[in-house]
Amino acid sequence: MNQTATKVSIIPCGAMHADLAWLLLKPGVTLHGVQNKHVSVVWSEVPTHAVLVETPEGKLLWDTSCPRDWEQRWAPTGLQDFFPYDMVNENEYLDSRLNAMGVGLDEIDYVVLSHLHIDHAGNAKLFNNTNARLICSDVEKKFAFGFEGPFNGGHLKADYENLSLETIAGDTEVLPGVTLIQTPGHTPGCMSMQVDLIDSGTMIFTSDAVFMGASYGPPVFPGVLINNLEQFYSSVEKLRGIQEKTSAMMVFGHDGDQIHQLRTAPAGSYT
Repeated sequence: MNQTATKVSIIPCGAMHADLAWLLLKPGVTLHGVQNKHVSVVWSEVPTHAVLVETPEGKLLWDTSCPRDWEQRWAPTGLQDFFPYDMVNENEYLDSRLNAMGVGLDEIDYVVLSHLHIDHAGNAKLFNNTNARLICSDVEKKFAFGFEGPFNGGHLKADYENLSLETIAGDTEVLPGVTLIQTPGHTPGCMSMQVDLIDSGTMIFTSDAVFMGASYGPPVFPGVLINNLEQFYSSVEKLRGIQEKTSAMMVFGHDGDQIHQLRTAPAGSYT
């Protein structure tokens, strides 16, 4: 292993609730809509997290979770009824978590947005007047600014318009031991992140390229929230190939069981 990061802190930011089928389409899982109100729907915990990566050349924040004003901000999209961010307390909002960790917004050098959906870019504007460089993939930015109107699915322009977003293309090492991996499918420009550490080895943060362990399989199961199914399957296998080469620990985007098994901030971390 060449260059490595020094520390990874997984920051749990509470959870949304959602009908499981949005994330996992497999036998026995059915998506229910408003017309099925009489049906008893099993609403699953959909945790949301950010990741702080510390390296010799700076600190990187991976994703920004959901905003405090989610009910008002998401209202134009209607998504607050399908993904209510209602399993969160005051201490779990991103800014509260960073405060508890003793990390000021001005200490973060890079904010990397895996994609620009409401639950990943929701607090990006916290960094609007800081020195942080905000980064997403070039394909994601093109899509996110390229549609008419205020929103398209989970892309809500109010989250990211007026931000100075830098872009990258292809798999790119952005800091020592930190590589951004292009894994489209969920969105046109969704990325995952590989972090190489001295003690813990390689960790891969899939974001929504893989929603949960049950999605990863094998066999692989998609969810409803997929922009391009062919790209989705290809990205999962790309990540699996990296995992097999590196014996990486996989950290999935919204796994309600896994989040409780990880060493999480502010108390826990990986080195």
